[in-house]
Amino acid sequence: MTADPNYLVDTGVFILYFRGNRRAIDFFRETDAVIYYSRVTHKELLRPPISSRDRTEVLAFLQRYRLVNPDPQIAEGFSSLLEKYSYLKDHLADALIAATAWKKGLEVVTTNPRHFEPITEIHVRRFPEDFGG
Repeated sequence: MTADPNYLVDTGVFILYFRGNRRAIDFFRETDAVIYYSRVTHKELLRPPISSRDRTEVLAFLQRYRLVNPDPQIAEGFSSLLEKYSYLKDHLADALIAATAWKKGLEVVTTNPRHFEPITEIHVRRFPEDFGG
């Protein structure tokens, strides 16, 4: 029996959850994987304009999961990915998420696979396609 993977969930999946998307709600409720999120996802979810009620809801929900802050290892990975994949220079948030996943050994769960699938250093799970539909 293999261990469940650890997921780095990108901003899009969280946004679907907060919009009441049934698949996203079920994903967060039913997965046995440990869920992480990047500092950039934290920032994007709390970007103004956001009401104080929504901010409180987002922060309470995120407390259930593990925040990964950039560290020197992630910074080195970020730099390496930008050098190797020039298109990422136009997608810096995705580059940071990819570097975080790569350096922490996490699978990226994303609603935007086209930015992540070319990156050979990471494993990408498309949401919702790779989760039962």
